[in-house]
Amino acid sequence: MNTNFPAGRPAAAHRDKAAQSVKSQDEAVIDIRALLRVLWTGKLIILAAVIGAILIGGYYAYAVATPLYRSTAVVMLNNRDQEVLNLDSVMGGLSRDSSVVNTEVEVLRSRDLLGKIVDDLDLVADPEFNALLRPQSQLARAKVLIKSLIGLNVAPTPVSEERAQQYRRQVTIDALRRAVSVRTVPDSLVFEITVQTEDARKSALIADTLVAFYIRNQLEVKFDATEQATSWLTERVTELQAELEVAETRAKAFSTSTDLISPEDLQATERQLKDLRDRIEDTALRRTAAVARLAQIEAAETPGEKVEATGDSQLQAMLPRIDQPAIAQAFDDRFEAVAARAAQDVARIENQFGALQTSQAEFEARIEKQNEDLITLQQLSREAEASRLLYEHFLARLKETSAQQGIQQADSRTLSQAVIPVVPASPQKSRILMLSTFLGLLVGSLLVLLREAVNDSFRSAQALERFTGHTVMGEVPRIPARRRTGVLSYLSDKPSSAAAEAIRNLRTSVLLSNLDQPPQTLLVCSSIPGEGKTTVSMALAQNLAAMGRKVLLVEGDVRRRMLSAYFNVENPKGLIGVLTGQHTLEEAIVTDEKTGIDVLFGEESRVNAADVFASEKFAGLLEQARTLYDHIIIDTPPVLVVPDARIVAQQVDAVIFVIKWDSTSKTLVTEALDMFDSVNRPVNGLVLNNVNPRGMKRYGYGGKYSAYGRYGAGYHKN
Repeated sequence: MNTNFPAGRPAAAHRDKAAQSVKSQDEAVIDIRALLRVLWTGKLIILAAVIGAILIGGYYAYAVATPLYRSTAVVMLNNRDQEVLNLDSVMGGLSRDSSVVNTEVEVLRSRDLLGKIVDDLDLVADPEFNALLRPQSQLARAKVLIKSLIGLNVAPTPVSEERAQQYRRQVTIDALRRAVSVRTVPDSLVFEITVQTEDARKSALIADTLVAFYIRNQLEVKFDATEQATSWLTERVTELQAELEVAETRAKAFSTSTDLISPEDLQATERQLKDLRDRIEDTALRRTAAVARLAQIEAAETPGEKVEATGDSQLQAMLPRIDQPAIAQAFDDRFEAVAARAAQDVARIENQFGALQTSQAEFEARIEKQNEDLITLQQLSREAEASRLLYEHFLARLKETSAQQGIQQADSRTLSQAVIPVVPASPQKSRILMLSTFLGLLVGSLLVLLREAVNDSFRSAQALERFTGHTVMGEVPRIPARRRTGVLSYLSDKPSSAAAEAIRNLRTSVLLSNLDQPPQTLLVCSSIPGEGKTTVSMALAQNLAAMGRKVLLVEGDVRRRMLSAYFNVENPKGLIGVLTGQHTLEEAIVTDEKTGIDVLFGEESRVNAADVFASEKFAGLLEQARTLYDHIIIDTPPVLVVPDARIVAQQVDAVIFVIKWDSTSKTLVTEALDMFDSVNRPVNGLVLNNVNPRGMKRYGYGGKYSAYGRYGAGYHKN
C-alpha cells in the first residue's frame, strides 16, 4: 500500500538534467566568493603549508645555504679620437658602438684572460673553484655504489699529468667564469665587474686582479700590434726600396738604349709628314695629267690631231703649210721632239712620286717607332714614380710607428676599485622567507582547491536538492554520543539540542508532507553502510513516540542486526520468528520503557532476506501492524548492497533516503536513487545526516540564515 506521497520532481530525468546544468554553470562561471570560501575552508591546510614552507626556507637560508660575498670594480672605456697613426688596430681608441662594448664584455669573460687570473692567484688549489678538491657528496657516493652494484662502473682511462693539470685548470676557469659577471651601465662606456665567492677578501681581490689584467692585456695587445706593424712596415719599406731602384734603372737603361726625341720634336716631324703627304697628292695629280697628255699625243694621227694633242705653237704655225715637204718634215720632227719631251715629263714625275712615297714610309716608320719608345719610357717613368711615392709613404709610416713605440695607452681605466664587502650578498634571507611564504600560500591553496575539486559529496541541502531533484526533509546534525546506546539518551536528556530540533523538523516534514493521508509506514534506508540510517530511524521513532503516538520500529536489516546494540537487548525474539509462526507479534515486540518505542528486532535466518520481505507473510505482518500502531518505521539495509530495501519499498507509504554529510559521493547517491527508480518506487524525501555545524561554517554553508548558525544559538542547548 503506497500513500500518495509527493516525490518532489521527476527524479531520474531531473537528476541528469540538474547534474548537467550544474556542471555547465560551474564551467561557465567562476564564482569569486565561492572560490574565496573554499580557500577559507582550507585555511588550516594553507597555514600548515605556509609554516612548512617558511621552516624549509629558513632552514635553507640559515643552515644550509653558503654565504656568498659580492664585490664590484668599475671600469670605463676611453673614447679617444684617432692618434697620429692612421692604423685603428694599433693606436685607435674605442668607439661608442654597441658591438664594441659587447666585444669588450666578452673579452672580460674570455677564457684566456680568466686563465691568467687562475694562474696568478693559484685558484687551481682553491676548493671553491676546483671541484675536484672537494669531498665527494653522499649522492655522488650513492651513485658510484649503485653503478658498482649493477656493474656499470667503467675503469678510468689513465692520462698524463700534463693533461690532468690542463683539465683541472679548465674546470677552475669554468667555475671562475660562473662567479664573474659583467654589467654595462646604460648609455655609457662603464662596466661593472662583479665577483661572487665564499670569501669577502677573495671577491675583492679577484675583481681588482681581473681589472688589472684586463688593462694590462689591452697594453700588451697594443704593444704586440705595434711590434707587428713595425716589423711589417720595415719589410715592406725594404721591398719597396728595391722595387724603386729596379724601376729607375730600367727607365734609365731604356732611355740610353734608344734614340728618343722630345714630344715637341715628334709633333714637328708629324707636321713634316703631313706636308709630304700633301706633296705626294699634288705629284699624283701632275702624274695623271702628264700620262693623259702623253697618251693623247701618241694616239694622234692627223696633223690636226697632233696639233690639238700637243698644243705646240710651232706645230700650229706649220699646219697651214703642211703640204710643203720641207714643212711636213719639220712638222714631224717638231712633233716627235714634243712627244719625247712629254715622255720625259712622265718619267720625271714618276720618279719624283716614287721618291716622295719612300720618304713618307720612312717618316711613318720613324714616327711609329718614336711613339712606341716614348710610351714605353713614360710607362717606365710612371712605374718608377709610383714606386717612389709608395716607398716614401711607407717610410713615413715606419718612422711614425717607430716613434710611437712605448707610449701606448690602454683603452680602459679604473673608476673605482673593488671594496671588501661586510655582509654577504646571498642568501638573501628576507627574500627567501618571503618567497617561501608565497610558495606556501600557493601550494596550500592548490592543495585546498585540489581537495575541493576531487570532493564528490554533499555539504548543503540546496546542493543535494539541486542535484537529485528530491526534497530534503531534514538536516540532522552529528549527535555527540560516545556509544550507540547513548544516542536515544542524549535526545531524551537534551530535548532542546540542535539534534533534537532537527529530528522534530524531520518529523514535521514527514507528517505534513501529505495532510489528507499522512504516511503511516516509513522506510528508512541509505546507499551504503555507515550513513546513520539506523540512528535516524530510532530518533524519528522516539520523536513520534514523544507525541503520544504508538510507534513500531522494525529492524529490516536482518543480516547485520545492529539495532539490539542501541537497546542493550540480547537474543531477542524477532521478525523471522513471527513470520515462521514460532511466536506472535505481541510476543516478539520489545518495548523500550525510557522512550516508549516498540521494537521488532531482526533474527538470523537461513532463508534469504529478500525472499522473506517479498513473501505474503511479511505483507500480512505489515497489515497487522497497521491496525496496532500509528506509525511503523522500517530500518532496511543499504540499497546498493542488497535488494531488500527496494522490495520493502513496495509495501510502505514513504521512503526516506539518508545521505551522510560530506561523505557519500554523488555517484553512490545517483546509483541508489536509480535503483529505486528502476522498480518504479522513487524515494519521497532525503535526509542529510551527520551534519557538522562547525564544518558547515567552515565550508561556508552555516551562514547567518542557517539553523546551525548564530541565530540558532538562543534556541538550541547542547
